[in-house]
Amino acid sequence: MQKYILTTGPSLGNKIKINEIHKDNFIYRINGAHGDLKEIEANIKNLKSQNENIDILLDLPGNKIRTANLKAPIKVQKDKEFCLKHDEFNYVDFYKLVKPNMQVFANDRTFLFIVKVVLDDSIVFTSKSDGVLLNNKGMHIRSVSENLPFLFDKDKALINLANEYDLSFVGASFVRRANDIMELKKLLNPKIKIISKIETLSAVENLKSIFDLVEFILIDRGDLSTEIGIEKIPRFQDYIIKMANHSGKKTFLATQVLKNMEEKPIPTIAEIDDLYRISKSGVYGIQLSEESAVGKYVKECVEILNKIKEEIENEKIYLE
Repeated sequence: MQKYILTTGPSLGNKIKINEIHKDNFIYRINGAHGDLKEIEANIKNLKSQNENIDILLDLPGNKIRTANLKAPIKVQKDKEFCLKHDEFNYVDFYKLVKPNMQVFANDRTFLFIVKVVLDDSIVFTSKSDGVLLNNKGMHIRSVSENLPFLFDKDKALINLANEYDLSFVGASFVRRANDIMELKKLLNPKIKIISKIETLSAVENLKSIFDLVEFILIDRGDLSTEIGIEKIPRFQDYIIKMANHSGKKTFLATQVLKNMEEKPIPTIAEIDDLYRISKSGVYGIQLSEESAVGKYVKECVEILNKIKEEIENEKIYLE
């Protein structure tokens, strides 16, 4: 039976209680990138209080560079400069990896910044976008992650939480090579299953050795698109799924599966077509992110997933 990972948040788990939509093939995701340790621990307790038998996935934030400690949102304007101090990143040594003229894709590619100069206490950027930069938003420079530690301090603290509460799954973010999985395994209770996220070019290049260490992978199309370019996602997605199927690995697929349903009660035809084709490609499961965490139509999203599953299970070929 195909599994569904449903991200919890203000909508699912709070406004909508787990038992209002629960089925045995559902996995409930807590995004460790959002909230501090006390808030995340409270989320675990909240979900378990609603249904103690559910499978919970704690998704580690990983070594993604994010804005941090901003006292107020920063308004950015096209061709205008702004600066971020070194302690306004979740990795204070980020400035050591940055050089002038580097491109920074921020907030899931919605912003583009160019590094102008690196100072003793800050980095000056030239914005190529208009908008507002908030706390906890990704700041991605291609290939820089190769020089970062795999686990940040917050990841290690969250691993301890997963062990303490005997969770079912931990999501390993920004995996680059098999050694990253080995590092995680040294800290994690062996009863907890690892879902290795494939969202870096290095992970794609090292798929075979990663497969040797995990049963589950998840293709995060959002972060992977930032790494390789959005136009390459269909080709890479097909390749990863075929390789996983050939190796007997179970693949989840995430990012914008039912994006339209964050705000509207029905999906687009393109989303339905994509969901149908993904489901028939041999993937083990689908992940909903913002659609269930903050979306307005969580129950309708779940209904669509179930309808597509039933359609595939019951479909027949009609010949004239």
